[in-house]
Amino acid sequence: MKKPNFVLGTAPKLGDLSAVVEEGRKLSFQSGSLRRVAAARKSLLDLARSGDPIYGVNTGFAELASKRIPGDQLAQLQRNLVLSHACGVGELLAPAEARAMLWLRANELARGHSGVRPELVEFMARLFNANVVPAVPSRGSLGASGDLAPQAHIALLIIGEGKAVVNGRLVPAKAALKRAGLKPFPLEAKEGLALLNGTQAMQAVGGLALWRALRALGAAQLAGAMSLEAMTGTPVPFADEIQRLKPHPGQIECARQLRELLSGSAIRESHRENDSRVQDPYSLRCMPQVHGAILDVLQNSKRTVEIELSSVTDNPLISGGKVLSGGNFHGQALSFAYDSAAAAMTALGNISERRIFQLILGQSPGLNIYLARNPGLESGWMIPQYVAAALASENKTLAHPASADSIPSSANKEDFVSMGMWSALKFKKIVANTAQIIGIELLCAAQGVEVHAPLSPGKGVAEGLKKLRAKAKRAVGDEPLGPRMELARELILEGYFG
Repeated sequence: MKKPNFVLGTAPKLGDLSAVVEEGRKLSFQSGSLRRVAAARKSLLDLARSGDPIYGVNTGFAELASKRIPGDQLAQLQRNLVLSHACGVGELLAPAEARAMLWLRANELARGHSGVRPELVEFMARLFNANVVPAVPSRGSLGASGDLAPQAHIALLIIGEGKAVVNGRLVPAKAALKRAGLKPFPLEAKEGLALLNGTQAMQAVGGLALWRALRALGAAQLAGAMSLEAMTGTPVPFADEIQRLKPHPGQIECARQLRELLSGSAIRESHRENDSRVQDPYSLRCMPQVHGAILDVLQNSKRTVEIELSSVTDNPLISGGKVLSGGNFHGQALSFAYDSAAAAMTALGNISERRIFQLILGQSPGLNIYLARNPGLESGWMIPQYVAAALASENKTLAHPASADSIPSSANKEDFVSMGMWSALKFKKIVANTAQIIGIELLCAAQGVEVHAPLSPGKGVAEGLKKLRAKAKRAVGDEPLGPRMELARELILEGYFG
């Protein structure tokens, strides 16, 4: 079935990030959007002809804003801006992230408040639809006057400079454009600045990570329920009447999901009457309170990101026939959103690692130490817990908030910055680490549940176990487990478990 196009100039949701850049969606235009872009362009040019200084149109940039630029040099000014700012360093952003940047910037320009020509927005859409991926280094943005360095590499491709990724290969920009049937696009007044100003790198990197974080939380719910079954724990703490006495929305929802996953468990029925244990460890008993709080944080971050996705983050802006200079390019809201989500995902990795530790402890009915079939001769799942512990500790260091930092730049004109791009990059790493920890828990818990056969777990757990085993077989004796663990991580990040 043909997937629907994304219409430029409309407000994306967080799920659109994954859908558009990873599922082969194309970009198209709604009726009227290009007319709005053209009208803003006309307003800008009319105001420029008046002779008044307009920042970045007929002036220099930042501390050089007092320098007036002659009319015959305005196009060169924009080209120079792109060339001078395209100095990012470090590993390239993932293709999905770079494509998301291109799409999101085109989408914002299509809203008609930046003063660019309609032809530029159409060019960007054609570039995206041809799957020409800008080569964007990951380091260099302070998250303040937009993501200047990363977005300059998008602009660099548009003017036929720099490099692009085509079919997984890094090629010169001109060659990439030629393969797509395009020629370098010469920029005119304001257009270089309009491509650079904005929060699209932060939106892309952090937004995709946030979508994957929500997937990881769903997988953690399954892993936690599976761990409870493996350790023959009790679902009583998940009762709705308990949650209603502390009615945080996430807590209520996570408890409901856990009850659904565990419904109809024969394992539970087997020990209901003769179990001398009074209470399970916190990592099992308090899942609604912990996972639920994490859900609330992620949902709050999601609201912030979706507002940013539908915002105009350029400067200066064209509105009502006026040119307005402001600070919508500042990434403080995103920096806070990703830092809070990073702390939440760090906690999710921590509690998952504690459940792994409980699973291999050898103190639950039917489970050998390290889940080994023949303890002593075999080490079983001893070392995967080490891996989970290492990643959980790495996350604790990465969770230091980037938003707590600032460093002045641009001759002190940009004297307070958000560090939002670093917040997004750290968050991305934490999400991947946490997904790996949860993947290890899923594999360990599955081994533990299968010890209780022929007793079956809850219906939801059984379905999740079946899906897992369709991709990753049960370990029999000691064998290299790393590839299986990494496979579980990727399945989680792709949303395989829902």
